[in-house]
Amino acid sequence: MKADNHTVFYPVIYILIGIPGTEEHHFWIAIPFCLIYVSSLFGNSLLLFIILTEQSLHEPMYLFVSMLAAADLLLSTTAVPKMLAVFWFRAGEISFAASLTQMFFIHVSFIAELAILLAMAFDRYVAICDPLRYTIILTKSVIGKMGLVIDTRSFCIIFPLIVLMKQLNFCRTNLLPHTYCEHMIIARLACDDITVHVWYGVAVAILVIGSDIVLIAVSYGLILRAVFLLPSKDARLKALRTCGSHVCVILMFYVQAVFSSLAHQIGNIIPGYIVNLLANLYVLIPPMLNPIVYGVTTKEILKRVINLFYRSIDGPIPH
Repeated sequence: MKADNHTVFYPVIYILIGIPGTEEHHFWIAIPFCLIYVSSLFGNSLLLFIILTEQSLHEPMYLFVSMLAAADLLLSTTAVPKMLAVFWFRAGEISFAASLTQMFFIHVSFIAELAILLAMAFDRYVAICDPLRYTIILTKSVIGKMGLVIDTRSFCIIFPLIVLMKQLNFCRTNLLPHTYCEHMIIARLACDDITVHVWYGVAVAILVIGSDIVLIAVSYGLILRAVFLLPSKDARLKALRTCGSHVCVILMFYVQAVFSSLAHQIGNIIPGYIVNLLANLYVLIPPMLNPIVYGVTTKEILKRVINLFYRSIDGPIPH
């Protein structure tokens, strides 16, 4: 449903066209994307299964890891299946309601992951800087309330975007030069002034993302100071090893997000297909790597993964 630049229309159907400029390679691009997505599904599902079924892992740190795994599953599953359909079957049609739904869940999962990473930083801060009160401060009730706050905050930040989007009039093409529905990509198709959308995005970036980054940095600064004051070398190494996995996940998440955001801002300098590819990697790479990082670097989780593997092949569990 194409329209000229002077006719206002309600966008019943959008058409996702994938990565412009690489159409002849879409089939082959989709193969690694599919493998990454399958790895993400398997890794995060396994992580959730182990944490939820192992009573000994029902501790604050692991409960936050399970929240992160759930957010990763939501992020990748919201975006990637449609992405693969565009690449392999050219099935890019998506209704306006479905595009808003996809946009909502992609952005909600992004904001939720920010808050979960902040909660994990706070968890490590309490565990290392105030260990005697750790179980008193971070009870299961408190963690449940933190999870509710994370979900509520994410909803309250993103829902206004949906309301704003529904107020727009569209008078341009309904072709989306992307593999999934992203807020500003859709907003730029409107014939109305989208200044409010731009400033809302800036406000979220500064007030929400910026404040989360600052609080995470402060938390780990205090953690490092406390670690190097520990009397035992073994205790220092254990604390650094535990925090190392969290720092790796944080760096992966923020580096991907920052590169994707910067690429959109200077898209007139960077070729469009590179901007688009970076945006795709953002919803693919962190969900795949997060369970690998925690599975390999966290001894308790790795031990249970190995035990589960040996039980599945009916072999003896090594000690």
